[in-house]
Order: sequence, then structure tokens, then C-alpha cells
Amino acid sequence: MNEQDGPPGGPGPGQPADGRPDPAAPAYCYRHPDRETGIRCTRCDRPICPDCMIPASVGFQCPECVKSGSGTGHPAAAPEPRTLAGGRLSSDTRLVTKVLLGINVAVFIAVQIVGGPLLDRTLLFGQAITQAYGPLEGVAEGQWYRLVTSMFLHQEIWHVAMNMLGLWFLGPPLEAALGRVRYLGLYLLSGIAGGAVTYLLAAPQQASLGASGAIFGLFGATAVLMRRLRYDMRPILILLAINLVFTFTWKNIAWEAHIGGLVAGAVLAYAMVHAPRGRRRLVQYGAFALVLAVVIVLLVVRTAQLTP
Repeated sequence: MNEQDGPPGGPGPGQPADGRPDPAAPAYCYRHPDRETGIRCTRCDRPICPDCMIPASVGFQCPECVKSGSGTGHPAAAPEPRTLAGGRLSSDTRLVTKVLLGINVAVFIAVQIVGGPLLDRTLLFGQAITQAYGPLEGVAEGQWYRLVTSMFLHQEIWHVAMNMLGLWFLGPPLEAALGRVRYLGLYLLSGIAGGAVTYLLAAPQQASLGASGAIFGLFGATAVLMRRLRYDMRPILILLAINLVFTFTWKNIAWEAHIGGLVAGAVLAYAMVHAPRGRRRLVQYGAFALVLAVVIVLLVVRTAQLTP
């Protein structure tokens, strides 16, 4: 581990000699100078990377401040600490992940209790009759809500277990780096994009369910984030490659949802972590609007193909 020499209160990389952060300059962890970060110690205001972040009652602190029990405190004009993507820091970087996991598990239990009726109302499919002599149903019939409900729907224990394991493994680091709102938006829009690609390419009667599209969105976002922070990308690339092999070799897997979610997640994450600081919100909101617009176009095109 490389550590910079000097007293704990001294300026780190990305800071001028007077110790005040320069908002226009990229910040690098003062203990790991090769790692760019958007997170700062809430006591001494030095930049710290995820490996150096120690949760505090508010935000995060660096190892030196925690060890000494003291700090220089924020300068009077110091900006509010933000994540790498510009989100607000939070003391619990797993909150949204835990809520999403809880919703998925709760819906899985409900499916085991209610069974077919609940599945028929929430599955993703383009156009089909779900009961004898019943009406046509599906996204093509205006039931666009199925793009969202199907994201939290699992029927088999192995399916929900694998997806929730991926969510618990990939979610917290992204939640910490992006902030809660951006992370939640990435998860939901990646899942919706995966559903839209499935709707476009799959047979109208083919049913699809599961959080896999959103999980693959987290895969894409994690790869982008690790590249941005110059971490070793081999572990995530190997894990992604294994999942892609399963995607195209196992039966009854909606590969369309996996690929759609992966692309959407990578695009959104790239916009969030590479946006210029001065135009961060414009670029990030624009990326979300662009992906949503593509989703709407896919839905309109496929609906026009399936309805007279």
C-alpha cells in the first residue's frame, strides 16, 4: 500500500498548497494517488477512494481521522461532499439494495402463495390469451406496466437466489459510488430496457420474468466504474463472461433482456461517471432521457407490428 508522506492535515492530490479543494480539478485518493474519486473525508475534506472510506454517522471518514479521533474540519466554504457521480453521500450504502432485494423476495413469496393468477397479471409478454375465451392481453394491448412488474417476478427458487446474489454482490459498491437516486434509476431503467428488447425481438406469446435485465445493467455499470477508477477489471470481466455463456447456452433464458439491460446499464454508468463536473446534471439527465426515449421507440414500433 502506497501512502503519502506528511502530516494528516496536509494537502493531498487534487488540492492546492493552501489545503482548499479545487472544484475544477480531478481528485485522487490521498493514500492511493492513482485512484480518482469523488468522495472526501467529512472531517478533513481529503479525497478518499472506496478502500479508504470508513462509514461515519454522516458520510465517510479517512483512516487517519478515525485513528486520531480528530480532524481539521471543513473549511467554511467547503462544498457538500458528493459521490463520484455527484450523488449525496449516505451512511448506509446498502439501503436501496436491501429494499430492492426485499421487494423481490416478497413478490417471490406472493407468487408461491397465489400462483397462476398473479403470474398471468404481471408476466411480460407481447400479446396472448391467458385463459380460455379470454381477451388478448400483453404489452401490445396497452399493459406497459408489465415491463416493471416482471422485473420483480420470479417463479423458481434458483432463479430468485441467483439474481439476488448478483444484486447483493454488485449493488452496494455502485450505490456508494453513484448515490441512491442515480443507482435506483440505473437499476430500474436497465430492467425496463431489457424488457423492451425482449418485447421487440421475442415471440408475442413468449413469457418473460425476472430481475436479470436489471442485474446485467449492474454488470455493465460495474465494468464502467472499475474502468473509471482504474481497478483490475479481470474479475468482473470473467464473471460477466461466465454469465453471458449461461445466457446463450441454457434453455428458457431471455437473452434479449440480458443484452438490453447490459447495454443500458453501461451507457447510463458511463454518462454518470464521465460527465464533466460543470455539466454533470445535464449530461446525466440527458443520458437517462435518451435511454428512455429509445425504450419508448422500441415499444411503439413493436406495438405497431402486433396491432392492426
